[in-house]
Amino acid sequence: MTHRTWACWAGVAILLGTGCATTSSEMSSQTPQRPKTETFSGYAEWREGPALIVDGQRVVMGANAKLKGKVSRFDQIPLGYEVDVKGVRLPDGAIEASELEAKANGQALFESDVRTATDQMEAKWLTKGSVYEVDEKGTEIVIGNLVSQGAALARVQRIVQRVTPPYIESSRLRVHVVETKAWNAMAMGNGAIWIYTGLLNDMDDDEVAIVIGHELAHYTHEHSRREFTRAMWRQLIALGVIGVAQLATDDEHKRTGVAIVALATAFTLGNKYSRTLEDQADRVGLRYAYEGGYDVRKGPALWVRFQSKYGEQNGLMNFFLGEHSTSSARIKNLQREIVYNYRDGVPRR
Repeated sequence: MTHRTWACWAGVAILLGTGCATTSSEMSSQTPQRPKTETFSGYAEWREGPALIVDGQRVVMGANAKLKGKVSRFDQIPLGYEVDVKGVRLPDGAIEASELEAKANGQALFESDVRTATDQMEAKWLTKGSVYEVDEKGTEIVIGNLVSQGAALARVQRIVQRVTPPYIESSRLRVHVVETKAWNAMAMGNGAIWIYTGLLNDMDDDEVAIVIGHELAHYTHEHSRREFTRAMWRQLIALGVIGVAQLATDDEHKRTGVAIVALATAFTLGNKYSRTLEDQADRVGLRYAYEGGYDVRKGPALWVRFQSKYGEQNGLMNFFLGEHSTSSARIKNLQREIVYNYRDGVPRR
């Protein structure tokens, strides 16, 4: 098992006025810059006064904004709808939309395949009573046994319930605790969430909520399906599973299904998402923790703890694993999120 970690936050100054000083004469001679246009996509997940929460951001409509889609009014967009936003950042951190399109979340390519594949994986692990992976020789390597009852399981269930956005039915999520000293968490495309006891034993509820929020965002934003659609065949070739799948069956549909199951296993155990999707999980995961009443200001110290535990090794096997932005870029991104959206740091509950 390989490991990756992230650089310490200490000494980093971003958006907090600790950079080079600018004199009043220099400022007066500078031409004010127009706000940069930002575009992003996500789901309508909460309402906060006049704002709609999309991609973890507070979105408000500009005076002359264009609303596209079958929804006629901004305040009538149902939670759970897919939303595309184009706008500028206001001084209070909210996004003022100039264009916004909302549409119902429909069935997408590979969505049912991913759900079926991960259902099969979950069933195998539950039957075995442990989370395991299979090496190239076919040997099962146990990562940890499952904890079926007790305080640890109840704790995770409580946190998951609090951080889940309101449009997600609780019956769609299943929580599993894995007995192992490692710090890890992962979410499947079928709504199964797996938390390691090592992480639970060493972190308080605020920190666990930030971790769970990140993983839950992978599920709610269908990152497994999106990654399948974007890179299915490339990943299959890299993992060497196409040849195995072709030998297993001559039927085209079954052959594809075997390949998807193999790829789903690799994705779940490795949490291997693209940089864009990992960064989105960071943004949205902070929002989930905040809306659940947890203190997201503990995020920076949490990343420092991961660094202290795992050092500077590449490929840390925890919920960070993937093609994240560089450490310095990720630090800036998350600090920016706190300044834009959580500057008071006060939990909602």
